Amino acid sequence: MTGEAAAAAIVEKPPRKRQERSLRTQERLLEAAVAAFSDSGFKATSTRNIAQRAGVHHPLIAYHFKSKDALWRAAADRVFGQLQARLVEAQAAAAGASRKGRMAALISAYAHYAAREPALHRMLVLEAGQAGPRLDWLVHKYLRPFVTTMTAELRELQRDGVAAHGHPVLLVNMIRVIAAGLPALMFEVKKSSNVDLLSSRGIDAMAALIVSVFLPGDSGSDLGN
Repeated sequence: MTGEAAAAAIVEKPPRKRQERSLRTQERLLEAAVAAFSDSGFKATSTRNIAQRAGVHHPLIAYHFKSKDALWRAAADRVFGQLQARLVEAQAAAAGASRKGRMAALISAYAHYAAREPALHRMLVLEAGQAGPRLDWLVHKYLRPFVTTMTAELRELQRDGVAAHGHPVLLVNMIRVIAAGLPALMFEVKKSSNVDLLSSRGIDAMAALIVSVFLPGDSGSDLGN
């Protein structure tokens, strides 16, 4: 290494370390924020509590996220953005399947993600009970696009005689509430009903049952469109 290269490396190393440390701090704050907001909701959660959970100094929240509201949105982006990515992956993996098969893949992906990330259902429940800017933001960015896309697919499945009769928007919302809500109650369901939703096999069985109830038609009538 030349003298100039060595000097450049010395100059570059501390900023790189600071950047890596900053990214680790942001990650810890996001993980703590997801846990805190999904446990207690926005109003009952303090930024000081989040900092304590993350094991960082409280002023670092303002440094990295500017405000409590910005931190909540970043936490929601983490939870709902990852769900969105899982659904895109499931859709791509099932691209060659029938329309019913593609919908079944989306239901399964949704249920498995909800089981791995209970904050998905908890954050929705905590925000959906009252009107407000956070709910409006969630609806605009994540919920309405998802419901709109799924409803269009379900209408086609109804046309093909595969999906259950009824208001397609209501059916879509029933599917997603069951797919996310039951895994969120996995410990209670295990204790009260001895149904195991703690395992991947249990989630697979639940997703298959959702498909059989809401998409009862013979897949042979789905022409693979």
